[in-house]
Amino acid sequence: MEISARNVFTGTIKSISYGEILAEVVIELPGGLEITSLITKSSAERMKLTEGTGVSTVIKASNVMVATD
Repeated sequence: MEISARNVFTGTIKSISYGEILAEVVIELPGGLEITSLITKSSAERMKLTEGTGVSTVIKASNVMVATD
């Protein structure tokens, strides 16, 4: 896979939680950090994602917001 994005990380799927439309995929990176991604349920099924599968994550953070009071 070749991609222009610079924020590419490899890891292993730690868990997948399925909803009606979305799947929450938690990816554990080397060193124990985790990335959580919401993808469509149909994409997760099409890609046959399962716990323990090695994956690449690509992050394009045009809008990432976290706030507290």
